[in-house]
Amino acid sequence: MDSDGQYEQQVVWAVVGTEIGPLLLAATREGLVNVVFHASDAVRDKALARLASRLGTEPVEAPDSPLLAEAIRQLRAYFTGQRRDFELPLDWSLTSGFNRQVLRELAAGVPYGAVVGYGDLAGRVGQPGAAQAVGTAMGSNPLPVVVPCHRVVESDGGIGGFGGGLETKRRLLALEGVLPEPLF
Repeated sequence: MDSDGQYEQQVVWAVVGTEIGPLLLAATREGLVNVVFHASDAVRDKALARLASRLGTEPVEAPDSPLLAEAIRQLRAYFTGQRRDFELPLDWSLTSGFNRQVLRELAAGVPYGAVVGYGDLAGRVGQPGAAQAVGTAMGSNPLPVVVPCHRVVESDGGIGGFGGGLETKRRLLALEGVLPEPLF
């Protein structure tokens, strides 16, 4: 507790190696708050500075933190094909409004091995004409992989965009059996 009797925000982080490259995971007492692709030193430093600014406290590297342990375990199981669903507490504080509504619907309503169109997802949240806004929500997803924005595709069969890069999206969709495994 701080001097006013309030609990200070705590943010812990770790970088975890995965089949799609290093992921930065950050958590608060509320739950997993951020997943960042391609967590090289430069990407990691920028992400940590952004978290410090948004959450008002300096993130602390703590790969053995109980706040991160279950997220790390579940992500490893996902990438080895032993887990299809994440059962983690999530801290939604980095998103709000329409974006949060869309991301929650995505997490709850689009299972492993399935995909949904941007327009279809917009319709699910009562905004059938908001396909582009859904694309913006996917691009701002603070919890990719766990909140599976890789499962959102174009209605004409195109793969759509992806903040982690199209090759990463293809690999995640192949892992889930939606696309064939890349030949090389």
